[in-house]
Amino acid sequence: MTENTQQQTAATTELPTQYTPAEVEGPLYERWVERGYFEADEKSDKPPYTIVIPPPNVTGSLHLGHAFEHTLIDALTRRKRMQGYETLWQPGMDHAGIATQNVVERELAKEGKSRHDLGREAFVERVWQWKAESGGQISGQMRRLGDGVAWSRERFTMDEGLSQAVQTIFKKLYDDELIYRAERIINWCPRCLTAISDIEVEYQDDDGELVSIRYGEGDTEIVVATTRAETMLGDTAVAVYPDDERYRHLVGTEIELPLTGRRIPVVADAHVDPEFGTGAVKVTPAHDPNDFEIGQRHDLPSIAVMDEHAVITVHGPFLGLDRLEARSAIVAALRAEGRIVAEKRPYTHSVGHCSRCKTTIEPRLSMQWWVKVGPLAKAAGDAVRDGKVKIHPQEMEKRYFDWVDNLHDWCISRQLWWGHRIPVWYGPNGEVVCVGPDEEPPAGEGWHQDTDVLDTWFSSGLWPFSTLGWPEQTESLAKFYPNSVLVTGYDILFFWVARMMMFGLYAMDGTPPFHTIALHGMVRDQNGKKMSKSFGNVVNPLDWMDQYGSDAVRFTLANGANPGVDVPIGEDWVKASRNFANKIWNATRFALMNGATIEGELPPVEQLSATDRWILSRLNKTVAQVDAYYEDYQFAKLSDALYHFAWDEVFDWYVELSKTTFFAGGDQAKVSGRVLGEVLDVMLRLLHPIVPFVTDALWTTLTGRESLVIAEWPTDSGFRDDAAEAEIENLQQVVTEVRRFRADQGLQPGQKVPARLELDGTPLAAHEAAIRQLLRLQPEGEGFSATASLPVAGATVSLDLSGTIDVAAERKRLAKDLAAAEKEKAQAEGKLGNEAFLAKAPDNVVDKIRTRLAKAEEDIARIQSQLERLPQA
Repeated sequence: MTENTQQQTAATTELPTQYTPAEVEGPLYERWVERGYFEADEKSDKPPYTIVIPPPNVTGSLHLGHAFEHTLIDALTRRKRMQGYETLWQPGMDHAGIATQNVVERELAKEGKSRHDLGREAFVERVWQWKAESGGQISGQMRRLGDGVAWSRERFTMDEGLSQAVQTIFKKLYDDELIYRAERIINWCPRCLTAISDIEVEYQDDDGELVSIRYGEGDTEIVVATTRAETMLGDTAVAVYPDDERYRHLVGTEIELPLTGRRIPVVADAHVDPEFGTGAVKVTPAHDPNDFEIGQRHDLPSIAVMDEHAVITVHGPFLGLDRLEARSAIVAALRAEGRIVAEKRPYTHSVGHCSRCKTTIEPRLSMQWWVKVGPLAKAAGDAVRDGKVKIHPQEMEKRYFDWVDNLHDWCISRQLWWGHRIPVWYGPNGEVVCVGPDEEPPAGEGWHQDTDVLDTWFSSGLWPFSTLGWPEQTESLAKFYPNSVLVTGYDILFFWVARMMMFGLYAMDGTPPFHTIALHGMVRDQNGKKMSKSFGNVVNPLDWMDQYGSDAVRFTLANGANPGVDVPIGEDWVKASRNFANKIWNATRFALMNGATIEGELPPVEQLSATDRWILSRLNKTVAQVDAYYEDYQFAKLSDALYHFAWDEVFDWYVELSKTTFFAGGDQAKVSGRVLGEVLDVMLRLLHPIVPFVTDALWTTLTGRESLVIAEWPTDSGFRDDAAEAEIENLQQVVTEVRRFRADQGLQPGQKVPARLELDGTPLAAHEAAIRQLLRLQPEGEGFSATASLPVAGATVSLDLSGTIDVAAERKRLAKDLAAAEKEKAQAEGKLGNEAFLAKAPDNVVDKIRTRLAKAEEDIARIQSQLERLPQA
């Protein structure tokens, strides 16, 4: 036994006969972390590559959306690390104001307490205690997935450094008059008792009611329709379109508002659609955002008719009623007065709900803190227009511009206790003081701090630079800002991405927070349906990881990741990816047992067989193709390219074609063993960013080196051999065609058949042994009588099937199949020739019949060919 053979035998004995992900993944990940592979050195002279994690909520656990996004980020950062970049994948979590406060309040409720029983300071301490004990479980789940984040740099949006950043930028914005306090309409949750952002509002179709109410009397009568009759108590006008002839005579007059005794003006406003309903709308400035804008334009008073619990506060018979109770009572009172013109129930319409507690949102006029976004949004739009920041895919730019170019001022205050408290103090004589991080707040009798906290999106908008130490001018900030790319879902393009753009450009002197925004879609079930608990199709990725391994989940997700497009995923696809991981393991193990090695230089070209030259040419083309796909964020295409190269070209063709060489031994076997080692080495490197665990375990066994995580990324050597590729393509045609014929004749895959191969004068002559081995073809021998001849790719394969099949039985079977196909063809042609049928049938039905006809014709041709090839009985 040679030394090389001994090394290969030792290598394969280190690999179990079966790949068991649970035995490999956990220990391997801990080894990567212990050795510091994922840490980033700000003092390094390597070029930087930075991605920040979209910070998951501290209350959250890993769902498929996280797994999908993290797989893409991990693939990008692993490749860049292998390419020699100083790579930082910045981890951290968001304090998730509303969600976290709700979790802790539910715990208190089990004890029969509320946060008010504890008081603000004690409650906040209780939340910190909950975080220490129960928060952040997603960090452990990220390890399961294989996330290569710099754990030593993990940040939290409420930690000391990020809190300083929040206070710093608030003070700067305030001093620049870009933050102000004003009464505006906001999304209000009567259950959480706070304003919430647009992204925290979930819209769904609810069954409600549409009630048409008659305002005024006689010639001044106007009918308006509403789904929220209770808000009429706060109406301060009726609006009509300026050029609507029906109401022109009423503009500027006043009409009676039923049930209230008040008179309200009729105003003309271009916001009104004269074609919708009656062309007149009730205006409630304190309880509708559009009505508020109309009220501002016409200087209308705003009358709030509900408190923070959505309970009626207007004196009279409805005082103290919940909004839904009041709705019914008000409609009944209007009906009694003869004011109801029409009622429609159920009336299905889109209604906003709090994403946390599912309570119906109440638009409410409220004193809040706001960011004046005009100049910030313009800068964010210009950065993309000027090419400083690229959005990928490019077609998403329009959605981005539609948002930032029409952005309204941003409500940043929340009526919570958990979060960054607004750093503004109020004095006894109306003083208002904004306090920076290095300033002492005013003291003395009568001074108190604002009770609200900042919107969670305010702190996460600073994430690309606050995590690097800003406002301090740290080495990390200088090295890793701006970030290289942001990978996130298109669904938060407007909310998180736009805020990071605004704050990054503002705080960092016009330098945008990242060079590229790479947007991906949402994960859906295998039928393309949104995953939802109510649909019963939610999948816990940890269950799939337990059953099939993390690599299988990662490859499935990457294989569906087309830029900006939603990703369907099903368990069968994860199983297929598990099979791929097993194939990589088993084929690599077999290769190692049969001489695959990376020892020594690759042999010179003149020593390589056509098969060797073919696979090396295909290998380099695959390297170039994968690199191009990575640069374009085409994860689905690069995964598909790697899958077909590994499974089809390396394992199904090169390894199989090389078996005869390996079995023969000698110098050529050593050459092919070195080529196979080279191919496996490069292939495992290419696959590693997507499937890191199985590839690292195999590569370290193959090479004896430390880890793929810190190995070099392969480069295209430029080697091409089109002649060898054409030669092997011809060989593949021969093998594929004969295999198809064997299957058509009902031969078992392993059944041996005598054959004559006429290959002289073709490049395939050198491959006769491989062709015979792949096709289970025996030498022709004495008494050989060709019963079928297959001309293909310039060669002829003649087979003697006598004694291998029952020809009479096979003819009978094929004749039966032919009759069935001809009947199907006749039926399809009959329907397609019937003009009356075609005139009535839906297009999809006609298309199906055309497809059936084409299939029948294809089957007839195939069966007739099989019958012609059969030997005479």
